[in-house]
Amino acid sequence: MAADIPAIAPVLAWLRSLQDRITAALEQVDGTGRFRSDLWTRTEGGGGESRVLRDGTVFEQAGVNFSHVVGAQLPGSATAQRPELVGAAFEATGVSLVIHPRNPHVPTSHANVRCLVATKHGQPVAWWFGGGFDLTPYYPVDDDVLHWHRTARAACEPFGPDVYATYKD
Repeated sequence: MAADIPAIAPVLAWLRSLQDRITAALEQVDGTGRFRSDLWTRTEGGGGESRVLRDGTVFEQAGVNFSHVVGAQLPGSATAQRPELVGAAFEATGVSLVIHPRNPHVPTSHANVRCLVATKHGQPVAWWFGGGFDLTPYYPVDDDVLHWHRTARAACEPFGPDVYATYKD
């Protein structure tokens, strides 16, 4: 079964690289704003890096965060629907972002991607990749909203017809 679970080291490297690429691209778009970094640790295990750009030319505020946390036991909220995972240790990692542009006609956006591996007695019992993204328009323009949904649906299509089932033309 070990061959069936993702190797965490390459996932961590890819997610750190993703954080670097996103922050570099946002700084380039903004022109003057720069991200400030805050490294943090979690008492139970792991940590991460929060990066925030404030008061830029384009972005009022943008956050791009990386986390890699471990724990001896999954929380009850994670095992409520999966009782076989009660008592499982976990390792979770991901990148999340929230972008607030200055222009009220440009939508706020949110996205995250994450990976979780749960183990019992040193053996993997569950793992998954997940994530999502959304858009919060301040002053919606119908054509812009439709374009965003069409683009989002097209990005999800390779992963199955039900991945983006909530939007219909």
